[in-house]
Amino acid sequence: MKVTTDACLFGAWIAEEVKSQKLKVKSVLDIGAGTGLLSLMVAQKNSEMKIDAIEIDNEATEQAKTNIESSPWKEQINILQDDIKGFSFEKDFDLIISNPPFYENEIRSATDSKNVAHHSENLTLKELLVIIKDNLSKTGSFFLLLPYKRNEEIKKLLKDHELSILKILFVRQSVKHDYFRIMLKGKLNGQENMETEFNEMSIWDDSQQYTNEFKQLLKDYYLHL
Repeated sequence: MKVTTDACLFGAWIAEEVKSQKLKVKSVLDIGAGTGLLSLMVAQKNSEMKIDAIEIDNEATEQAKTNIESSPWKEQINILQDDIKGFSFEKDFDLIISNPPFYENEIRSATDSKNVAHHSENLTLKELLVIIKDNLSKTGSFFLLLPYKRNEEIKKLLKDHELSILKILFVRQSVKHDYFRIMLKGKLNGQENMETEFNEMSIWDDSQQYTNEFKQLLKDYYLHL
């Protein structure tokens, strides 16, 4: 599975949010860890947290194990090859992160591993939100990356599952494009009412160069930025 620019941006955004907000995060759950990208990016910026990264696909899990073992953060990340829907954890998590399958009821690839990664037959958004609610600590936060076209759908689903949105980052491929991704930060519903913070970012400027905002987030991860 390819490492995509929006996934890298998502990982950097999570790591920066945790660090800049000084969130008390000791335990992290990465749902649908793929080849370990998000777990590695978050661990790079936050040395005290322990991460359980669960992935259903065997080949992706083996690649994640190789990537994690080759990194300086291998002691922080525990990779599990299992179906999250049938897996039981013995603790709640301070942070849950997921770049879930994007598509439901859409044209499928001829490649099974791509279908697992991109299509939600194995894990729908509704199922994912139930898992987040069941495994997130009372003061914890969760982060999701989704296609922009599911913007209204996810807002309704979060409300239905008693989850609140703290921040939304709308992402454009360039300043000339419409939004194509949304990044969400949320929490369990509590007693206090908090307004959602809205922001936007473009990956490319009008000269097809990375924007300053993108470079600021990714400079510690990209070798030549």
